[in-house]
Amino acid sequence: MKKGKLIAISAPSGTGKTTIIRQVLKSFPEIIFSVSATTRAKREYEVEGKHYYFISEEEFKKKIENNEFIEWEKFYDYYYGTYKSIVENVINQGKSIILEIDVNGALNLKKIYLEAVLIYIVPPSIEELARRLKIRNTEGKTDLQKRIERATMELSLKDKFDYLVENIDLEKALKKTKLLIEKITKKEI
Repeated sequence: MKKGKLIAISAPSGTGKTTIIRQVLKSFPEIIFSVSATTRAKREYEVEGKHYYFISEEEFKKKIENNEFIEWEKFYDYYYGTYKSIVENVINQGKSIILEIDVNGALNLKKIYLEAVLIYIVPPSIEELARRLKIRNTEGKTDLQKRIERATMELSLKDKFDYLVENIDLEKALKKTKLLIEKITKKEI
């Protein structure tokens, strides 16, 4: 049996990657979404096992020691990681999986899985990204500044990705991403 495709989608916070991934998954119900583990607190709308696996920092560190993550990172005082067992299980069944992970996680993933396809969603500009984050209003001023600084660093790594999708217009970015996913999963690229 052929292995499934491993697709990682990354972008700075506020670029629209979550919206794009949700729409892609609606269009491709056969593709599995990789749910990450995190040590941050669950937000009221989030569902355990759907949005994240919420675990303690102590438990997360044990899983790091046991090599249970493909990639992990401490991000804004919290740990985030991708379970190796989940990804391996899905691709070994011949199914494709999408990971919504940060830039460093995607680049680490590519070191382990050379066949992984990395897609980077590019914001129109750092100024527009800052504006979107302010409108979103999910972070305080300090966290907002950290996200903007992080976005600048992440943007400097975008050329290491297999495909870039610029999100100036959400519908166009979504259409381009869907076409890419279709080609990737149909093994045309």
